[in-house]
This record gives sequence, C-alpha cells and structure tokens, in this order.
Amino acid sequence: MSDEGGAGEPLSDSQKREIAVWFLSNAPAGEIHYVARDVRALLGDDAVYEAAAAEAFPEYNKAHLVSLELPDRSGDIIIATYGELDRNNYLDPRTAQVATVDHIKQTCTKLRPAADEELPSAYIEEFRSALDVELSKYVAEAYPKGVCAVYCTSGKDIEGPGADFGFAVVISAAKCSPQNFCNGSWRSIWTMDFNYELQFVDIKGKIQVDAHYFEEGNVQLDTNIDCKDSTIMQSPDDCAVSIANIIRHHESEYLSSLEESYLNLSDATFKDLRRKLPVTRTLFPWHNTLAFSLTRDLAKELALGK
Repeated sequence: MSDEGGAGEPLSDSQKREIAVWFLSNAPAGEIHYVARDVRALLGDDAVYEAAAAEAFPEYNKAHLVSLELPDRSGDIIIATYGELDRNNYLDPRTAQVATVDHIKQTCTKLRPAADEELPSAYIEEFRSALDVELSKYVAEAYPKGVCAVYCTSGKDIEGPGADFGFAVVISAAKCSPQNFCNGSWRSIWTMDFNYELQFVDIKGKIQVDAHYFEEGNVQLDTNIDCKDSTIMQSPDDCAVSIANIIRHHESEYLSSLEESYLNLSDATFKDLRRKLPVTRTLFPWHNTLAFSLTRDLAKELALGK
C-alpha cells in the first residue's frame, strides 16, 4: 500500500487502517480471508493490520450473516445483530446457548447455556419455536447449505396474551467454490410485529443475493429486494405455518425472477451494454461484414502501393 497521500504526504497509520477496513469490509461473500492476506502483505505492518481486522471482521460477519458450527456440533449459529449480546458473544435461540466467537478466525471458541434473562418467556417461546420448526423445514428444502434462526426482538418477557411482541427471521445460505472461481450467498431478514389488539401480524422482508465469478475476469452480482405482507394472528402453530408460507412464496418468486434474468442475460443485458452506434454515427452492417476489407481501406488511406 502506497505510503503517500494525494498531496504527496505520507499516509498516517490511521489512514492506512481506514483504507484496509474499507477493503476488508467490501470483500465478496466468502472471500474476506483472501482479501485479508493481500491487505496484510500490502500494509507490511502487523499492528495496523490487526487494528483494521479487529474493526472490519465483526461488521463483515454480521453483514454477511456468516454461520459457524457450534463447538458441541449441535448445529450452526448465525452471526446476526439480533443475537448479539456483546462484541464476541451471540445467542443461538434454537439451542438456548451462547457462543463466544473469534471473528477473525470465524470460529466458535466457547459455549455456555443462556441465562434466563437472555431468553424469552414460555409464552413467547411457544410462538418462536413453532415458527423455527416450520422455517427449518422450508430452509432444508430450499437451500442445501442454508441455516435459519428466529429471534424475539420485542416483548420477550410477556407471560400471556394481551400485549404486542415481535420476531426476526434470519436465513443465510452460502456456496463457496474458489477452486471453480465462484462464490455466492443468499441472505434474507424478515421482521414480524404481532399486534394483539388487531389480531394482526405485519411482515416485512429484505432479500439480498451476492455472487462473484472471477475466472480470467471479475464479474459481481449484488441485488436485493424489499417485501411486505401480513397475516392474521392465530395459535402458535397456525401462525408459524402461515408466516413460513408467506416467506416461501416471496423468496421463490424472487428466485424465479433472478433465473429469468439469467436466461435473458446474453440476449438482452449484454447486448444493451454494446455501443448502439459507432463514433461514425452509422450502424455497422453485422449481417454483411465480408463487404469490408480493413487492409484495403488502410492501404487506400495511406496511399500504399503507389
């Protein structure tokens, strides 16, 4: 990394750290360790690199909903803001455990049972666990390497009917194949607010898809969509089925639209990238290219052979 700024002054350690954080934070899905290796080599300063990594890795892991295997192999935990107890400890609501995470190594180092105050009440847990069961079925069918979690975001201490509460559903699926020059991820977050008075559940979702192809080139896909829907408030099991079906519908619809876009990519998108008219403002006769002789025209312009 260059030691000089735009005005010719040497970069300070703080400026180098900020630049390094930007590169690390913007690494494609599943590729932050490759970027980190190059950034460290370019910096040539372990102290600056370690400061940048300590800042960038936690935010990257949360933004990409990175999933890590629990130390007891009881499942995977998603590094999500909804489960963050502090910088290094995250709640896994399914197993009611708290995992200590090494963000830079992307591993879980310790595991402990969650304290009572870190968990929702029995009444809220009935709704949460029912939804978790239905979502797990859907994710297992739709995403071969997908994981999901359901977090209580509000009203976790409610002991019975009569008050509002909220959940967040997080779905994360990644496919990393660097040997084939291809990495990608699917991330979706769904929030739902249960309104007891209206017996109504308001649902909002955000789906984000990233893909990176880098064989002899660098092509990236970064797309997202926002969704809205609703359902009536019912028993925990009936609510869970209804919400899971709504999520399934919206995600399947978006996936179909992406597949359709890929089918039209060569005929439409790439064609639109090509210049409509050359600088001569005359359409090139693609149907009759044999009528042109570059050698003959150059010879004529340069008066060669005379």
